[in-house]
Amino acid sequence: MAGDSKSLTTKVESGSPYQLDPSQTLRAASALLKKISGDSVARKDNGGKANLLEDADEEEDSDETATTVWLNVTTKKHIADQRKMKPGKIIVPFPLQSATSPSLRICLITADPQRKYKDIIASERFPAQLSSRINRVLGTEKLKAKYKTYESRRQLFAEYDIFLADDRIITRLPTLLGKVFYGTGAKRPIPVAMQGKPENARDEAGNKRVKLSEGGDKLKRSEITPEALAHEIERAVGAALVHLAPSTNVSIRVGKSSMTADQVAANVDAVVTSLTEKYIPKGWRNIRSLHVKGPNTAALPIWLADELWEDEADVLEKLPEPVVKDKKKRKRALLETGAANTAEAEDETKSTKKSKSDGAEKAARKAALKKQKEESKTAVAAA
Repeated sequence: MAGDSKSLTTKVESGSPYQLDPSQTLRAASALLKKISGDSVARKDNGGKANLLEDADEEEDSDETATTVWLNVTTKKHIADQRKMKPGKIIVPFPLQSATSPSLRICLITADPQRKYKDIIASERFPAQLSSRINRVLGTEKLKAKYKTYESRRQLFAEYDIFLADDRIITRLPTLLGKVFYGTGAKRPIPVAMQGKPENARDEAGNKRVKLSEGGDKLKRSEITPEALAHEIERAVGAALVHLAPSTNVSIRVGKSSMTADQVAANVDAVVTSLTEKYIPKGWRNIRSLHVKGPNTAALPIWLADELWEDEADVLEKLPEPVVKDKKKRKRALLETGAANTAEAEDETKSTKKSKSDGAEKAARKAALKKQKEESKTAVAAA
């Protein structure tokens, strides 16, 4: 802290001028989790219906019923020029969801042929606990043929908890799945790397491969192994997803109420680091504020910028003079031809005459009204 214990902006002497204050992040996470827990208890005490199917020995806040913790990021300028259908993935130290959760249902959308990936998942080398959670493997051709109607897509949407997709075909899915999936960010397919490592990334001399567009060879990749595919799926399920849009606000899921405050704080730090280095243009200079919040809680600040502008060039020394639009084309033409003084004189004369005539009319109305009142009083007195 730069000598101010109340400041939420931590500046360091070297490196980036901005960074999170770990103690402030931890305090905010602790207060938020305490508030969420208190609200949950209050709902149960105030007539909340008990779940008769819930195990009496089960923890009060299990992973399935845990409340989501969000990181709200506000920037000074738009994060992206257009909405991006492919979400970004940020690997966090404490996964947001386990791919082997007993109640989890996963649909894996693959490039054709789908049989190749079905065989990999059915392999003995693929973890059995994870393969039991992947309830369906769906190729793009089958997806296109079977799910053309709005109702069929709604049924597919409701049938599974998470949709994973080969990152090679992820940009084709908005057309194949429509607004049922892409109207919100709830179940947008998460990209998964389903290819092996590159085989010709470097030539025999150890030099970097020349791009195909520059006359080089096409990049060749090996077949992905069952172990590698399982690892990529687990990383994708537990990652924090970033949905970018032309806006100055973005919300990212960074934790859940079943986590400890230290775990939430660690995830927040990992997400903020990745955002400033990879996703937000100009990094910290473009961030205005960072808050953590629950679905129904107030947003708790963890970092606030001292400056509301991104560059010094954005700050004007003087306010620009207001631009007065001409009301009449004739007046604009006179100004352009150098006859502005004549036009102004005519306008002043017209306005003076109009004000005098308006004053005379008002005086006449007052006199007539006064005369009517006097006549009324005389009539009343005579009666």
